[in-house]
Amino acid sequence: MNNNLASKDKEYIWHPYSSLVGKQDNIVITSANGVFLNTNDGRKIIDAISSWWVNLHGHAHPYIIQKLSEQASVLEHVIFAGFTHEPAIRLAERLLEILPGDQKKIFFSDNGSTAVEVALKMVIQYSNNIGKEPGKVIALEGAFHGDTFGAMAVSERGIFTNHFNKYLFEVDHIPFPEEGQEEYCLKIFEEKLLATTVTAFIYEPLIQGAAGMRIYSAEVLEKLLVIAKRNNVLCIADEVMTGFGRTGKLFASEYMTTKPDIICLSKGITGGTMPLGVTACNAKIEAAFLNPETSKTFFHGHSFTGNPLACAVSNASLDLLLNEGCKKKIEFLNKEHKAFKDKIKASKAIRKISVLGTILSIEIETFVDTGYTNSIRDELYDFFLNRNILMRPLGNVIYIIPPYIIEEKELNFIYEAIVDLLKKRQN
Repeated sequence: MNNNLASKDKEYIWHPYSSLVGKQDNIVITSANGVFLNTNDGRKIIDAISSWWVNLHGHAHPYIIQKLSEQASVLEHVIFAGFTHEPAIRLAERLLEILPGDQKKIFFSDNGSTAVEVALKMVIQYSNNIGKEPGKVIALEGAFHGDTFGAMAVSERGIFTNHFNKYLFEVDHIPFPEEGQEEYCLKIFEEKLLATTVTAFIYEPLIQGAAGMRIYSAEVLEKLLVIAKRNNVLCIADEVMTGFGRTGKLFASEYMTTKPDIICLSKGITGGTMPLGVTACNAKIEAAFLNPETSKTFFHGHSFTGNPLACAVSNASLDLLLNEGCKKKIEFLNKEHKAFKDKIKASKAIRKISVLGTILSIEIETFVDTGYTNSIRDELYDFFLNRNILMRPLGNVIYIIPPYIIEEKELNFIYEAIVDLLKKRQN
C-alpha cells in the first residue's frame, strides 16, 4: 500500500498553501523521532522548522506520549460548557503562573487563528459591555495573524487575503518599526490614535513570522505599548509563534516592561503533539464580562474546547519546558546561531541575517524585492530537501527554528548545507 500512498494523496487530499496542480508528489512520512522525519522510501529528513514551528521537544517524545496515553485511557473528551476536568484546570493554573503581566482568565480554542479570533471578539464585546462604541483595530504592516476572517482582517493585505479583502472589516496598519524607521512608526501610531477611536492594537512581539522572520526591537515595542496604554487602547500580543521559549525567554512579552491585556497562544503549547489554542486575558477584560445579563455573555465556543488530551500533552510539554535542561538547550541554540551568524554574515549571497533566541533567519540576496512570492523559493526548498533537511523558505528567506532537543551534530549538518548554498549563490 505504501507505494500507492503518494498517488492516493494527490487524488484525495487538498493540502494547505498548495496548488492543486502540484509539480511533485507530497512526501509520505511513516514515522518520526526526535528531529527526524522518516519517509516511506527510507529517508531520514531533519525537521529544521519544527513542522511549522510547533514541535518543541522532538517528535514522539516518550514522556509526552506516555501522558497522552494515560489521559486517553481515562477521558478523551467532554463538552466544555457546564463541565470541566483536571487537565484543563491544571493547565490554566500553570499558564497563569508563567504568563507575563496580570493575566487572569484562560479561554481555550483549537489553533492560532482561533486564539486570535477569540481575542478580537473579546475586545469588541468588551467595548459593548462597558457601554462604548467599539473603535478600530490597529496592526503592523506585514502582520500575519491567521486564516480565519477576523485574523485575516488584522493581517497584511496581500497574497493570503486578496480574494477576501472586500469581506474583511477595516483595520488601520502602521509601518513596520524596522531599524531606522522606529520614530516614523511611533509618529504614525500617535496620529492614528488622535484621528479616530481605537479599541485595540494587535502585534506579533519582536518578530513577524510569515512576513519573513522580520525582527524589531523591544525598545520600540515598549514605546508603542506605552502609547497604546496611555490612550486606553487594549493590547493583544500574538505569541502563537513566539511563545514557549522561541525568542530565548518563555514569552517574547517578557522583553518589555509594559504587558499586553490579551495573549494568544498555540503552536508550541502542546509541544507540537496536538492542536490547541489559548486566549489569556487580564482582570480588566474579565471585569467587563462579570455580569449576569445574558447579553453580556461571551457567546463563543468550539466542539473541542478544552480537549483533555490536548491539555494533558500541554501539561507534559510544560514539565519538559520548565526543566533546567531545556533552558540550557535554548541557550545553546542561541549561542550556536550567533556564532554561525558571525561566521557567514560577510557573504555576498546574504542580504540580511538575524538571530532571536532559537530562531536564525537569512535573507538571501536576489537583487529583487524580498517577499513570499520571490521566485527563488522553490529552488531553496529543493536545495535543502535534496540534502534531507526540511526548510520551508518564506520566499527568499530561509530560517532555522528547530526542536530544542536538536544535537550539535544535526545543527552543524544544517549549517554546512547553508554554507554550501551561499557558496553556490556567490559563484
